[in-house]
Amino acid sequence: MIVYLIRHGESEGNVGPFVQGPEESLTADGIKQAQLLGKRFQSISADVILSSPEERAKKTAEIIGKYTNIPIELSDLLVEFIKPSVIIKKLKKDPKVKEIKKLLKDNFHVSGWKHSDEENFEDFKKRAVALLNYLLTRKEQNIVIATHGIFMRMLIAVVIIGDELTSYEYWKFFVALYLDNTGITVLKSNDKELYDDAPKWELVTWNDHAHLGEVE
Repeated sequence: MIVYLIRHGESEGNVGPFVQGPEESLTADGIKQAQLLGKRFQSISADVILSSPEERAKKTAEIIGKYTNIPIELSDLLVEFIKPSVIIKKLKKDPKVKEIKKLLKDNFHVSGWKHSDEENFEDFKKRAVALLNYLLTRKEQNIVIATHGIFMRMLIAVVIIGDELTSYEYWKFFVALYLDNTGITVLKSNDKELYDDAPKWELVTWNDHAHLGEVE
């Protein structure tokens, strides 16, 4: 199985002054990025597009589908890292927002800690593991996934480190892996039996954004 992980096109929340929620859609540049991506997938074989239901990812998936006629399914497993609802649509510069973000960072490694209704590390990792296991039950051999940057970092961390991934290990992936809007990351299910503890997935490509040359 080949999985093409796609970060959504540039969104209003990426460039705007407010903390992004699930309703923010693509900017004009984000639409152009998704169109270029759609053209690229005209020459890549795929059986289905799985998409986050958040508007920016769903719109990206719809644009790819328009160019390719690949069917689209929505999955809540693919949403972005869930932030405290109290900060959504608030100004990023708001002192209260900054205070809450600092609390989240300072307590990220504290097992079970939550500010309110957000995901903590354990929740987030559990969802990534669940997605990877779910994908292995699918019958399709080529799957496109429209999702989000922070979640993609968690997926890659789990692929490389495994289910025993710690919050400290994940944090290194979070701060070190840069990802462009509509960058393509490719995973391949591992059918080799070279050793007993071989991983279930292999990372083939990270952040391929050659298609963006036309807008950059």
